[in-house]
Amino acid sequence: MPRKITLTFALIACAAPCVLANDTAKNDKPEIISVRRIWDVAPHSAFTDLVRHKDTWFCTFREDKNHWGPGAAGKIRVIRSADGEKWESAALISGKGDLRDPKLSITPDGKLMLVYFRRFNPHRFPKEDEQTYARISSDGCNWSEPWKIGFPNKWLWRVTWNLGKGRDGKAYGVSHGGPVDKRPFTQPRSGYVVVSEDGREFKRLADAGYGGESTIRFAKDGTAWCLQRGKGNQAYLGKSTAPYDKWTWTDMHTKIGGPDFEILPDGRMVAAVRRYGKKTRTVLCWLDPEKATLTDFLELPSGGDTSYAGLVWHDGLLWVSYYASHEEKTAIYLAKVYLGSELD
Repeated sequence: MPRKITLTFALIACAAPCVLANDTAKNDKPEIISVRRIWDVAPHSAFTDLVRHKDTWFCTFREDKNHWGPGAAGKIRVIRSADGEKWESAALISGKGDLRDPKLSITPDGKLMLVYFRRFNPHRFPKEDEQTYARISSDGCNWSEPWKIGFPNKWLWRVTWNLGKGRDGKAYGVSHGGPVDKRPFTQPRSGYVVVSEDGREFKRLADAGYGGESTIRFAKDGTAWCLQRGKGNQAYLGKSTAPYDKWTWTDMHTKIGGPDFEILPDGRMVAAVRRYGKKTRTVLCWLDPEKATLTDFLELPSGGDTSYAGLVWHDGLLWVSYYASHEEKTAIYLAKVYLGSELD
């Protein structure tokens, strides 16, 4: 049945305007309930992730003067909110180089884990000092000292913990990037599926083709699925079963960027990706694992430099953090999306 929509304005440091949906749902199909800009302090805020931890929302992203390039010096911002409307800064992490693509997860002992990549001039070789790092926090405000994870010169883009009854409790991800030697253009780029028992020591588990930005999620039956942005922005779907040392990869015959997806309570898979064309935009898609297809069903208010969403299913709605530059600056947005009565 139609759902009544309540909309309020966000109170944030930058007092940014909000983009609002209609005040009443018109039908029982997926639709945007609300979209609000939740942060725009830096000239360029981008590459988000979202998690709910101890009844608090945490969103993380990179802040800098632009998307990337020589001289980039990105910092990692973590913001928090009790209700998803009023947000405040929880932490700002800086360091040598350009800190990029922060991702959040919850460890088996109930702590927040933050991973990010430290990058330097992308055209400088060799790159022995580029590395993925991790930190731990109990409250999202006070973070441990960083430690290196994965392999030098390999970008471990997202870590997913295989938690729940009957699960192995290990951390998985895809590490990708150029070859680790002084001949960067003489060997093909490659990706590895990696695994860790403690979030500190990661071991190579299986090949992942070209690699690229990848999100792994685990279905109720333990099957691992991976949505990957491969060479030329081509989408690939990976599948594996325990012990996850053998994967099959299927070309999805479509182009994406910044992929994230969630497995809903009814078993369906919903993804958020960047779409290319005359207009670059952030869209939500249904992911069909058997057909290896992505079917767009909602376009979020976006444009230009955009995407890299974080997804959380909570209280009957899909919460989506993302960034976009369709307004006066590149900023962070939060959308709440109703997916239909099947999930009420």
